Amino acid sequence: MQCVKVLGGVVGAAALLGLGIILGHFAIPKGTDSPAPSASAPQDLDLEILETVMGQLDANRIRENLRELSKEPHLATSLRDEALVQLLLGRWQDPESGLDSAGTSVYEVLLSLPSQEQPNRVDVVGPTGDILFSCQRSEENVTGEQGDPNVVPPYAAYAPPGTPQGLLVYANQGSEEDFMELQRRGVKLQGSIVLTRYGGVGRGAKAVNAAKYEVAGVLVYTDPGDINDGKSLPNETFPYSWGLPPSGVERGSYFEYFGDPLTPYLPAHPSSFRLNSDTVSGFPPIPTQPIGFKDAKVLLCNLQGTSAPDSWQGALGCDYKLGPGFRPDSIFPEHSKVNLSVHNRLELRNSSNVVGIIRGAVEPDRYVLYGNHRDSWVHGAVDPSTGTAVLLELSRVLGTLLKKSTWRPRRSIVFASWGAEEFGLIGSTEFTEEFFSKLQERAVAYINVDISVFANATLRAQGTPPVQSVIFAAAKQIPAPGPSSLSIYDNWIRYSNRSSPVYGLVPSLGTLGAGSDYAPFVHFLGISSMDIAYTYDRSKTSARIYPTYHTAFDTFDYVDKFLDPGFSSHQAVARTAGSVLLRLSDSLFLPLNVSDYSETLRGFLQAAQQELSGLLEQHGISLGPLVTAVEKFEEAAMVLGQHISALQKGTPDPLQVRMLNDQLMLLERTFLNSRAFPEERYYSHVLWAPRTGSVATFPGLSNACSKATNTGPGSAAWAEVQRQLSILVVALEGAAATLRPVADL
Repeated sequence: MQCVKVLGGVVGAAALLGLGIILGHFAIPKGTDSPAPSASAPQDLDLEILETVMGQLDANRIRENLRELSKEPHLATSLRDEALVQLLLGRWQDPESGLDSAGTSVYEVLLSLPSQEQPNRVDVVGPTGDILFSCQRSEENVTGEQGDPNVVPPYAAYAPPGTPQGLLVYANQGSEEDFMELQRRGVKLQGSIVLTRYGGVGRGAKAVNAAKYEVAGVLVYTDPGDINDGKSLPNETFPYSWGLPPSGVERGSYFEYFGDPLTPYLPAHPSSFRLNSDTVSGFPPIPTQPIGFKDAKVLLCNLQGTSAPDSWQGALGCDYKLGPGFRPDSIFPEHSKVNLSVHNRLELRNSSNVVGIIRGAVEPDRYVLYGNHRDSWVHGAVDPSTGTAVLLELSRVLGTLLKKSTWRPRRSIVFASWGAEEFGLIGSTEFTEEFFSKLQERAVAYINVDISVFANATLRAQGTPPVQSVIFAAAKQIPAPGPSSLSIYDNWIRYSNRSSPVYGLVPSLGTLGAGSDYAPFVHFLGISSMDIAYTYDRSKTSARIYPTYHTAFDTFDYVDKFLDPGFSSHQAVARTAGSVLLRLSDSLFLPLNVSDYSETLRGFLQAAQQELSGLLEQHGISLGPLVTAVEKFEEAAMVLGQHISALQKGTPDPLQVRMLNDQLMLLERTFLNSRAFPEERYYSHVLWAPRTGSVATFPGLSNACSKATNTGPGSAAWAEVQRQLSILVVALEGAAATLRPVADL
């Protein structure tokens, strides 16, 4: 394993000291113009300041930010990535629009990169070993940007090197069920190369599932039926539409976990203990390589065997067969095989986070965090630079008000540009590991704006239940882009809504998985979190994500022409996220509605009662304690809400407000149990951990019941069901206790 130092010398003593100030006691150095906390400091959200910020967020500035950010490829730890580190530092240290302080923190992390000397290859070889067909090793240069020498060729990050060769088999999305179906049909998998399509399961899971059936290697492609609404011709795709060109290849990390692979639960400092990279878990077990659908068509449309199930068919213009091997009448001779040559290598590299702070005037030790990753697979105009462009504009507007002494937040605001997110949320995870205790004690909420604009139809927000109310409040006050007179909220509810037993018809707030940098904050630290973006009208496209995702076609012109001409949706996201940020940082009472968790808990409970209670009773397991725990939480949340309402009508004592806000802030932490899911890394939130069971209830209970269903009474699997139920009851009772008056034990 070669150790590569990329950012040597970037972080000196001054930068490290700056970061210490950022997350230390927020002491204001003598001689600064920053006002010290005083009796005249702002006590509540200033609606005039909010309106000023909304009015100053400029779509044209966001557009120019994006042009600069995406003009060159900026793979994590590359020279261009480092140049963007300096760009962010320069903006946040600007004397007229900068923040109080800004610095970088560097982590020595394990990345996976393709070999420049031995490019990865996918070939069809004849019976005598001669190469009959080769998949493209780079995407076609349709706009000039794809030919940039710094474009990383398509590869599957963390896939191991190897040169397997075998008959080709089509395995749909590579799920466990897909391989079981192939086995049921008698398709020989041992020693084969399987062709899978993106979707259904995670990237790495395709290789993990394949290896269980002794598959030798995996190919992955994007089917135009999944991303382009069936369009596959060059004149139907970018640069003529937003569609993925035939040569487009989705890059990505195939690492099963998040964070630096060698230092789980430890910040990746040079002195930290590291696992052996040869034995570390979470890497794909067999060689894997992504290809474009132009090449996938050549392979798939020449397969022999029985036809694939209807649900496995796609839009390549032929009947998808299962294999193994090619038809005797195909363009390839009988017994031709696919040879997969992967030469990825592992390297230790230095990756930077950039962190900037606006110190709070009243509660500097309470942090509202706003983050977005910086690195991309290629030019990354959409992912992540739409988010970074918004981050820079929002911090400029707030920084200008700060430098003019017009405003200072009640609580501290921490802006972050995370490094190496594309390799597995590395920068944000290392940050949460390094500052674990401080963040758990002091962080109010985390706002994530990764891809700020997928398309320009409607807002899309995800988050834990307490943030629903503050997102709704912000969205109701901001006009939606376009000719209508609707607010963002009213426009949102037209595209995505649900019926709430409490509020009636409301926009749908999605849940948080592990798709971006919010993951370590919610799953590992238990911090109320959200992700905000604008997206497309799902009634008009079946695309699982914007089509050029993680390809060399994700460029500035792609955004400018097809996703958001005029950048009004970028401005709408900036205003929404900015309003949420100000409401969380400036409001006297934190706008986190813990009662909204009651609806979630009641829904999970009802699902368990309806679909699991009979099975549980057969094994002597009662849901009674869980019912009682949910009722206790509902009552405690209701009483706390009444207490807040009463205090808001008077002039509450500052200590009363502080105590109450701490209850709201700390509620999310009560749902953590580090021993609840020992097989999962970082997942400790008992309500939002991954759910593999079919019942949409508490994940630990659902998963345990699913595994225990076909086992006998008294088995270890049923003991695990009981353990998960006890974990839930304790967590919910602890949550209720946190919401009760602080003097009560």
